[in-house]
Amino acid sequence: MLKEVCVENFTNVPELLAKGANRVELCDNLAVGGTTVSHGVAEVTINYCHDKNIKVMSMIRPRGGKFVFSKEEIEVMKRDLLHLKQLGTDGVVLGCLNETGWIDEDAMVTLLDLAKGLEVTFHMAFDEISPENQLKAIDWLVEHGVHRILTHGGPLDTKIEENLARLKEYIQYANDRIIILPGGGISSKNLRLITSELHVGEVHGTRIVG
Repeated sequence: MLKEVCVENFTNVPELLAKGANRVELCDNLAVGGTTVSHGVAEVTINYCHDKNIKVMSMIRPRGGKFVFSKEEIEVMKRDLLHLKQLGTDGVVLGCLNETGWIDEDAMVTLLDLAKGLEVTFHMAFDEISPENQLKAIDWLVEHGVHRILTHGGPLDTKIEENLARLKEYIQYANDRIIILPGGGISSKNLRLITSELHVGEVHGTRIVG
């Protein structure tokens, strides 16, 4: 079982790896769902993790709030992505939507082109896509080479245990074409329940290791 721990700075990384985290999602400002970290945090964390043979997935998000980004914000994301790629990040975590609640295809294609050679996770912007379009969104992300989708399976104010049926739908529909990475409310306490219900090989959370 791969346990991806979500951290908002370097401080707790050594302890979390010692407790069994197998991959790090690196972001800042978890209170708003995560934004891009500073150069210093990224460089120190990536170097430390690579010394331990641990992969780092870096958040590419210029601010909290809605996932509809302006042209200028997309420019910020492009520069941050290239910068983190240069620092040696193993992957990036991103997601752009348009005003209709669908994937911002132009922005995503641009960012995915820059991310070539990296793993890409489409983050919980996925949960903001209207439910009737989410399976179609899985197809789009598969077709464009995205490696995994981080999803809570429903609104973040619901418990993940309440969303298991929907998560199973995603997993069944994805059919091993893309990894469905459940997250948001998974802890060391409910980990066994979630993994036994969903039969997933990867899980994500801030409290994923005890």
